[in-house]
Amino acid sequence: MQGALLTVLASAVAAAARAAQQPLEPVDGIAQDTYNELHRFAQYSSAVYQPLCPRPLGNALVESFSNILTHVHGFVARDDARRELVVAFRGSQQLSDMVTDANLMLVPLALHGIPPETTSDAEIHAGFLIAYNSVCNMVVSAVREELDVYPDYSVVAVGHSMGGALASIASLSLKYHIPSAAVRLFTYGMLYATGNAGFADLMHDMIGDANMYRARNIDGVSTLVPESLGYRHHATEYWQHAEPPDSSTVRQCEGQEDPECSKSILSTGINTAHFVYFGQMMTVDATLCL
Repeated sequence: MQGALLTVLASAVAAAARAAQQPLEPVDGIAQDTYNELHRFAQYSSAVYQPLCPRPLGNALVESFSNILTHVHGFVARDDARRELVVAFRGSQQLSDMVTDANLMLVPLALHGIPPETTSDAEIHAGFLIAYNSVCNMVVSAVREELDVYPDYSVVAVGHSMGGALASIASLSLKYHIPSAAVRLFTYGMLYATGNAGFADLMHDMIGDANMYRARNIDGVSTLVPESLGYRHHATEYWQHAEPPDSSTVRQCEGQEDPECSKSILSTGINTAHFVYFGQMMTVDATLCL
């Protein structure tokens, strides 16, 4: 009897050891509150494409910003119910935006007002850096003035496609200039990765993986630029890998480049999925500004 019991125990221990050695299966599904936020900030990322947006999602428009040379456009909105400032950047829409997108050279992260030695290991897409720096002072000034009046409000940077890349840079810029600000980042179909591994690590250190939501569906844009050029995505990817969009069809991924998430599929380039995120059609919904 004792021998049989020992045999059973030995088998159980061996099975547990084998299970521990097996990689965990990716877990699908995110909390409904998280899904609701992904949907909400997708709406802001769509609203910013409108030429005029007097009431983003029914909230107060603090300031619109733009640059006539780079054609960067966005707004700062204030949601008093949620005690939140939303900084939204428009994605590619004009020929000049395509020129910005194509400026793929990685260059040192030289942000206005930040000492170069602070970002010594970080390199960034040259076109995106020029584009963000063209509106940096306006963005930082508008947010700082609002936080002076509403110091307990959080800041959320958002954007779709190229706008997502600009929002990523803005989140770092705002955190440097206003260290006390609670900053989060939501991007959708972000064009390429924004920078190199040093940039991704800097985002991890300054913003924190738990405060970054890099949303992607079966959109092929995010992987158009190969890693061989030195690019690396920052955390944290939220991959909607099946239809219809729902909290159960989104996976919260691990680290910066999770091989079980969107990296596991081949890039198809710009496709129809690039323009619809969490049920929100990008660029065309003027009702989001009323």
